[in-house]
This record gives sequence, C-alpha cells and structure tokens, in this order.
Amino acid sequence: MPQNPILTLLQNRASAREKGIYSCCSANEYVIRAALRRAKAADTVVLVEATANQVNQNGGYTGMTPASFYGFLQRLADEEEVPPEKVLCGGDHLGPLTWQNLPEAQAMSNAEELIWSYVLAGFSKIHIDTSMRVADDDPKQPLSDEVIARRGARLCRTAEDAFAEYVKTHPEAPAPVYVVGSEVPIPGGAQENEDSVAVTNPDACEATLAEFKRAFDAQGLADVWQRVVALVVQPGVEFADESVIEYDRPAAVELMACLKNHPDLVFEGHSTDYQPRECLREMVEDGIAILKVGPALTFALREGLFALERIEQELYGVHDFPCSHFRAVLEQAMLEDSSQWAKYYHGSMAQKRYARAFSYSDRARYYLTNEKVKAAAEALLHNLDAAGIPMALLSQYLPTQYARVHAGCLPLCAADLLIDRVGDCIDDYLYAVLEKSI
Repeated sequence: MPQNPILTLLQNRASAREKGIYSCCSANEYVIRAALRRAKAADTVVLVEATANQVNQNGGYTGMTPASFYGFLQRLADEEEVPPEKVLCGGDHLGPLTWQNLPEAQAMSNAEELIWSYVLAGFSKIHIDTSMRVADDDPKQPLSDEVIARRGARLCRTAEDAFAEYVKTHPEAPAPVYVVGSEVPIPGGAQENEDSVAVTNPDACEATLAEFKRAFDAQGLADVWQRVVALVVQPGVEFADESVIEYDRPAAVELMACLKNHPDLVFEGHSTDYQPRECLREMVEDGIAILKVGPALTFALREGLFALERIEQELYGVHDFPCSHFRAVLEQAMLEDSSQWAKYYHGSMAQKRYARAFSYSDRARYYLTNEKVKAAAEALLHNLDAAGIPMALLSQYLPTQYARVHAGCLPLCAADLLIDRVGDCIDDYLYAVLEKSI
C-alpha cells in the first residue's frame, strides 16, 4: 500500500522544496479553480478540503455529498489539466458539528455516518473534530480532553473500518492521515471581535496528545497513531467581523517547543485567513506546517465580483441594458434568509448592511450557491465578455490583473480575471509553504 502523499510531504519538509502545505477549505468552483491553477503554475500539490457543514451525507449547504464533492473536484482538476496525483482531498471539522442539538448517542451516530461517507468517497486527510458540546453535555462545564479524545478515537475507528471497505475496490489507495485536537477554533472565524486570543498552553497541548493516544490505544488503534500527522492548536491567530489578530512569534515560542517532543507531528493552524504573508511563513517555519484558509478566499472572490460589477456599470449603466445587479441580488438573498449572518453581524441597519458586503467573516459565501445569486454572477461574467472589457477600466478596478493581462500572461476574460483575483490570496500561502516561492 503506497504511503499517503501528505504524510510523505510532512516527513520530508526539512529537506524538500515544500516546507508545509496550505489547505483550500472551499467548495466554490472559482476558488477551487484558482487553487488548481496556482498549483499547476507552481508545480506543487493542491489540498482541497470540504467542511462538514458544506458537504455531508445530507448534502450540506452546498447540496453535495462527499462522493459528489470528490467527483466535482476531480472534474475541475481534469478540466484544469492538473494530474490526479497532485490533487489531495480532505475533510474538515468532521464530527458532531452539525448535530450539536442532539444527545451524544444520536450526534455521534450521525458523525460516524459522516466520517464513513467521506472515507468511502476517497478523502485521504481527515480532520476529526469532537471539540464541541452536544445536547447532553453540561453547558456550564468545559468539555474534557477525555470526552473529546474518546469520541475522536471512536470516529477514527469508523474511518479505519470504512477504509478497509474502500481499499477492496481501490487497492492502490493510500491509508488516510488524521488531524486531531481539543482546542479547535470555531469554523469560519470568531463571532465577536477581539483584541487578542490566548495561545494554547504547552501543558494543555501535551495533555491533549496523551489523552488522544490513550483513547486510540483503547480503540485498538495503536498502529494508526503513526498516521496522526497534526494537532490543531491555537497559535494566537484569529479573525472576526472586522478584526484580524496577527501571529506573534515570540508569544508562541513555548507552544512550538512542544514539537521537539513529537518529531513526527506538526501543528495545524486554523483561522489563518487574512494573515500577512510574512506571518504565514513564520508559522510554517515554527512548525504550523498545515495552514487552513477558507473565508479569505471567498472574500477575495467577492472583491473580484464587486470590481467586475463596477466595470459592468461603467459599460452598461447609462444604457437600457439588463445589468446583472449582482450586489443587489446578493443583498436581497441575505435579507430573505438571515440564518447564516445574524449572530455574526451587529449594530445599526447601516452597519449590518456594510458587514453583509464587506465583513472579514464573509458570511456572504453561504449565499453564493443561491440560485438567484449564481444566475446574477453568471450574467455579470457574460455581460462583460459580450461587451469586451476596456483595459482602462481593468486598470481602475483590478490593477493587478491589468498588469498580468498587459504582460500577456492572463486572458482578458471575465472568469479568468475573477479566478486570478482569488489567486492573489493563494500566492501568500504559496509564499509561506514553498522554499522558492512565486
């Protein structure tokens, strides 16, 4: 059985060109195409991860099951001419995340079905996340490492059983690698703006690892522990509605020292969105060798869509022409269904309107799958290609893309411009993880 390429990459990072790996946590087609194109240009692997609330056995908010998402990723990779061996697929926050309102028995049963469906679909990197309370946990008490580890080991047991089935029909498939942890940042960023965030205590880090090791042994997974490649910690980075807490290397020194005791492990950094590229590189150098990013990518996508709409308005706004009205359609969709943003955005009506469009939390990403929003985005791109985008307007609203078009390395096509705008964000992560960055 071949070794998992993620395990190989992490084991060889000291001497190889790839010092770590970033994870594109998105199910958006434009974002994934951007990740694939940047990987192809940089001659590196691309890791795309689906999150439990995006993609699950019930469809998630994208409407995709793990099997359909895996097929979707493979189709995009084929269209972008990226070799299959360069495309890695992972599952993020797999556990009882979307069933926290249920008691443990039901929540964990659903989580087992979730894990099973991911592994059976071919996902080879599994982030097991049991750090959240379920309905019969005491809401006044923090969830203990023992409970988190016990539930996590149970899900790993399910994953291994699923892989035993999968390998019967895919004998060349590598065994999955796992990421665990008990101090896991909230998916999608914090709900409140903060000035600082506490770095994981080194003693707590060691205790978590010891508890997970005991739980894995109890489940008969001692041999599997060598495929636990990373622990999720809080290295002191976070983002929220209108704030970003940047990595403070001196504040994380003691935590990073823990890795000296576990040479086969790295840390996985969540909520790395909006970090300056130098901070990202410092994180990788210090041992946070897996960088997760999601909202920052769709934030860049939204920036690109708004910029393209301004070009559309300049071209068509003074004429009797059916413009896309993308921003207005997106705003209306968010007003009609506030479930994905209401607890994140606060203040006056004007402040909430601003946040719906420009917040770092980027709750707008949940509405990009709305049929009316999708249709407006498609109309926008069609209108621009039909009219032809003047270089002067491209320089005004997307100056970086203007320079690339002018240099002949980017087509003057609306979709390509949009995808390349997302690629600007990805470039910061490639700078962090590659020895000789682009």
